[in-house]
Amino acid sequence: MSIVTGSLFALALAASPATPAPPKPATTTLAPGVTLLRGEFVPGRQPDGNTIVVDAPQGLIVFDTGRHAEHAQAVLDLAKARGKPIAAIVNSHWHLDHVGGNVKLRAAFPEAKVYATGAIDAALGGFLASYRRQLAQAIDMAASDPKKQDGYRAELALIDAGERLQPTERIAASGPRDIAGRRVELQVVAPAVTGGDLTLFDTVTRTLFAGDLVTLPAPLFDTACPARWSAALAALDASDFKRLVPGHGAPMPHEQLSQYRRAFDGLLACAASKRAAAECTAGWIADAGALIPDAEQAFARTLVDYYVGNVLRGDASRLEANCAAPNDLH
Repeated sequence: MSIVTGSLFALALAASPATPAPPKPATTTLAPGVTLLRGEFVPGRQPDGNTIVVDAPQGLIVFDTGRHAEHAQAVLDLAKARGKPIAAIVNSHWHLDHVGGNVKLRAAFPEAKVYATGAIDAALGGFLASYRRQLAQAIDMAASDPKKQDGYRAELALIDAGERLQPTERIAASGPRDIAGRRVELQVVAPAVTGGDLTLFDTVTRTLFAGDLVTLPAPLFDTACPARWSAALAALDASDFKRLVPGHGAPMPHEQLSQYRRAFDGLLACAASKRAAAECTAGWIADAGALIPDAEQAFARTLVDYYVGNVLRGDASRLEANCAAPNDLH
């Protein structure tokens, strides 16, 4: 089967039915009232993005909801343990490993408000529609393997959830917001990782929720506008945060974002040059340094090799389309 939707989504198509279900997310208290549920991102398994849960006067704010039912259930279990409803969901972007859990969480808390940009509309009619066609083809090709078919159908069902993945409150402009009684700052970046990304800065704890503007062990360029993404990282680096929570990977202090940014820009410069692709990958590994745990270096090389060869040095028209200004994020 030809995989045309990119490495992150190819990972979902290639995931083995024998791969164990994701473990219960590791839970870490980052600051008073701010809890991280760490997402899984490993070879051979569809990823879950990181989820952050924030205590607010009117309930809990959930930033990104993962993909798998097990991840979403862990969020619900946390809400039950806290004895608080989920009052609001904030989605950084429309990739399924960040919005897929919306379905389960909204079923449990139908009154919860969902904040995101409107970029998912174009995705449902374009990128995700293409991925859905691949999933349907994969189901047909796996007729002799019901377990594999079940995995593909679960992915397809997330796309078909449609309206339940979409925001109830569409964010088209940056600025302060009162969400569930807690004052936060939302920043719209369009385009960068997708046609409309959203970050959240918790002013009380000075914690920045960056979504996939920062990902480890490598940046994920499937739907990205690299140049605008670089500018977004520069803006984040200039902001006054104490800690940053990436879309994938461990939280980091401000100085580590500066290192990530230098490694990111170095990777773009190498990919734009005539240097060998392997040299670009090696440069990313060296520049990122301790940001990439030893156990994840092989996976990082696989990802960067793919993105340099197939995206950054791939179809120029694809990057141009990703960089086109969104028509409407409302």
